[in-house]
Formats: sequence, C-alpha cells, structure tokens
Amino acid sequence: MRGGPARALLRSVIYVLLACLLMLAGSAAYASQTVSALPFAAVSPPQTLVRPLPPAIPAPPVTTVLAASAFDQLRSDLETMAARSGARVGISLQELSGPRRNNLSVGGGATFTAASAYKVPLLMAQAQQIASGQARGADVLCFDPGDAEDGWFDDYGLGSCFTRDELSLRAGRYSDNTAARILVRYLGGADALNAYAKSIGMTASVLWVPNTTTPDDLTAAWVNAALNRLGGAAARQWLFPLLTHTVNEHGIPAGLPASATVVHKVGTLDGTENDSGYIVSVQTSYVLSIAVDGVDETLGWSLIAQISARIWQYESGRPDFVTSVAATPVAPSPRLNRH
Repeated sequence: MRGGPARALLRSVIYVLLACLLMLAGSAAYASQTVSALPFAAVSPPQTLVRPLPPAIPAPPVTTVLAASAFDQLRSDLETMAARSGARVGISLQELSGPRRNNLSVGGGATFTAASAYKVPLLMAQAQQIASGQARGADVLCFDPGDAEDGWFDDYGLGSCFTRDELSLRAGRYSDNTAARILVRYLGGADALNAYAKSIGMTASVLWVPNTTTPDDLTAAWVNAALNRLGGAAARQWLFPLLTHTVNEHGIPAGLPASATVVHKVGTLDGTENDSGYIVSVQTSYVLSIAVDGVDETLGWSLIAQISARIWQYESGRPDFVTSVAATPVAPSPRLNRH
C-alpha cells in the first residue's frame, strides 16, 4: 500500500506536466495561425515620361502668284493700245482654230458709223441667193438715176445694165457705191437689207439709214460666212474672191504677213475707219473686226494695222486646228464698158 500514494502523486505530476505541454503547444499553434503577412506598398504601373512639345512656329504665309495667260495679256495690250490712241476704238475677235476657241471684245459692242461696212451683209445676201438658186451671177441689173453716188466707176447712165457678178465685184473689191446701191434696190431696199443683216447676227446694226453697226455684229456675220452657214461652200467660193486683195489693204491686212489670206471689207467716212474679215493661214484662222473713230484717216488705218499685228502675234503661236479657207481664184478685172 506504500507504493499507492507515491504512484498517485507521480501520476498527478505527470498529468500536470502534460497539461502544461498541451497548453504551450496550443498557444504556439494559435500564434502561428494569427500571424498576418507584412503589408506591402501597391506598385503602380510604369509611366511614360511625356515631354511637352515646343511651341509651334507659325508657317510663313503662302503667296500665290498667278501669271497672266497669253490671252489675258493680249486683252490687256489691246486695251492699252486703244486707251493711248486718243481714239474711240472697238475690237471684236472670234477664234476659229485651236483646241480652245476664245472670243474677245474690247469695246466691240459700241456703235460706229458703218460707212461701206453695210456691203458685208449685202454681198453675203447675194452669195446666199446665188448658192440657193434664187439668183444667178449672170442676172442683168440696170441702173436707175436714184442709184448714183460718188465712187470708183463713172460709167453709169440711164439705160446702162450690168450682171450681178460684175456689180458684186465692183461693190466688193472696189467698194463702188453706185454698184452697191443697185444691188440693194434689187434685194428689196433698206428694209430687206436690215432684215437679212439681223438674220446673220447683226442685231445691233441699223444699216443704210442711219447706217450704224458694231464690231461685234460684223464679227457675227463673218463667222457665219466662214463656217459655211450662209449658203454653204458654194456661197463662200463665190463671195471670198470678191473680198480678197481689195483696193484698200491699209487696215487688217497691213498688220499681217503675206502668207495670211485676208477676206475683208473696209469702210471709211467722216473720221471713222473700220475693217472686218476672215483671216486664215497654215496654222490659224479667226474673224476680226476693228473700228476707230476720232482721229484722222492715216492714224486710223495705222492703228487698225497695229491692232491686227498684235492679234496675229498671239494667234500665230497657237496650235494649228485650222478651218481651211476656200480657194480664192484670182477674179477677172472689172469690165468698164456698159452692157
């Protein structure tokens, strides 16, 4: 029995030690479960360093310089020539050749004394009538005393008669006034002449009385003739020889080379000179009408020739899309005898 209490005491001591050990182990386990990770700073993504742009340097202003075209320069030169002349000037140009066919009018709508320019539509009417069969070149037309007017020929008298061809040659190449008056009368008078003129583009003209026209009107008539609109090629072949190499070549032809063919009609009266026609060469063709008023006759023709030369300088340098002129055979000299 002595050993009983001692064993009991030993067991108690062991139990106490085991309990202490268990308590220590639990505390250690608890401590390991409650330990938290150390906090860490949030790492921001790397940032790209953006440097501010330097202030923009303003671009220098762009200056566009538009050089005048050759056609614009032509217009400017013609305006200058007209202004410096001291005259009242009208110019009307229509190109009939080249890839781009321009027209130009410098005072071309102004009214001028027509003088013998009324013979332009008069002879075009004759050509159209002959081409259409309404008249013949061999028709006989007789003089009436009311037709008399100073002119190139003086063989008109009571009972004298002439063929239409001869009267047309006299009125065209020689600008004879009496021959033209006979033709106007047989056409139907001044009303018929004005009606025909308006039908071919001369809408601002009043011919015969008071006998006025404009360069633009004359150009319109010549364009119609040149493009075969007034009776076709037959009319042109009859008309053009009458108005080529006329007795007055002081105007438009004087500013052109001999290689150019000029079919034209002049007029001059009381300080007014005018010339209009169709110009054609190997490389160009155009219609030109010029009127000058307020200077003496010599200066007037000289100015027309200078304007013609400046226009030729421009036109001869253009591409050669040409409307060819009809053949212009040499017409026979006028017969001075009476028929």
